Amino acid sequence: MKITKVETFVCNARMRNWIFVKVLTDQPGLFGWGEATLEWHTRGVVATIEDLAELIVGEDPTRIEYLWQMMFRQHFWHGHGITRATAIAGIDLALWDILGKVAGQPCSKLWGGPVRDTVRTYCHLGGGKMEDFYETKADDAKRFADLARQAVASGFTAFKSMAVPPTLPIEGLQPIRAAEAAVAAMREAVGDAIDIMVDCHARPSPAMGLQFAKALEPYGLYFFEEPCWPESVEGLAAIARSVTTPIATGERVTNLAAFRDLFAARACAICQVDITHCGGLSEARRVAALAEAYRIALAPHNPQGPVSTAASLEFGFSQPSYIICETVHEDVPWRRDVVSEGFTVETQGRIVRPNTRPGLGIEINEAEVKKHSFQQELPQRVFYTDGSIGDW
Repeated sequence: MKITKVETFVCNARMRNWIFVKVLTDQPGLFGWGEATLEWHTRGVVATIEDLAELIVGEDPTRIEYLWQMMFRQHFWHGHGITRATAIAGIDLALWDILGKVAGQPCSKLWGGPVRDTVRTYCHLGGGKMEDFYETKADDAKRFADLARQAVASGFTAFKSMAVPPTLPIEGLQPIRAAEAAVAAMREAVGDAIDIMVDCHARPSPAMGLQFAKALEPYGLYFFEEPCWPESVEGLAAIARSVTTPIATGERVTNLAAFRDLFAARACAICQVDITHCGGLSEARRVAALAEAYRIALAPHNPQGPVSTAASLEFGFSQPSYIICETVHEDVPWRRDVVSEGFTVETQGRIVRPNTRPGLGIEINEAEVKKHSFQQELPQRVFYTDGSIGDW
């Protein structure tokens, strides 16, 4: 069996262009689907996939580790830069999909079989609609409460919000109080039985992140995400030591060695490895084994397209430390038109039952994808009150 071609299909989903990767073989009807979505870097990722294809066409698609090492270590530059790591991930997911189809089993069976009966999911406020999640002002506490009620009414028992505004490296009480009011309003709206997460998007400095973390600690957050830049491992560790709220990070970490440093510093309680950005399921499984050694929970970052979601769920059924899967379901109204999925979601509670199809269990409707051709993603820019550049 040989790989004959690697194709990419770009599907514009407003904030993101989903990049679907199709690896074809010389066996009739045997191919695999992956995803390599990376916001505002679509053209770079597609071109990098073309470069990597030169390394693997003609090779046996079931030699997944061999091919992963080929893509990561060849061409001199190691594959942990974000563009190349994402391109490798798209191909790697497709190779695991192929192997599952060859074996006639879901991917989780290839990794020892399911360790749980269901996977819990959480949503973004607004279901992933950009205007609700990213553009609700932190000082609009009523809007946060309304969106929280909507999430619970949709069946979710957990949701994530962006209730922390961009701040200069040091600011006074006003942004702290705004975030506190928003979280208090959400907690009052949904009660203690619902889990609330707050994503800082790595906007604060370590000093401001610590202030936000302490101010929000009384509200019992399920986790507090990226309270400062991921490069500031010492800052993350200082915040983690100072509050009881679990700190989550890892979505922008793209290699095993960096995760080792993060875990060794005790800088997080929850690892948010992104399967489509870290080099795929092959590297994510190594990260998961390392996290297990430190007793760190897994809650992968997954705001991308449907293949990423299928991979994150398949991964979740196989990993003991996995606690919850991030999902978006209303980012575009036609999301379900482009994919057929092997797993089932129970509306009440939004828990997922295992995939029953081989591989990742998904089929992409190429005709539907072609209805939403590439467009430049919607621009997102952040400026501080003094006009300087901030972090989106």
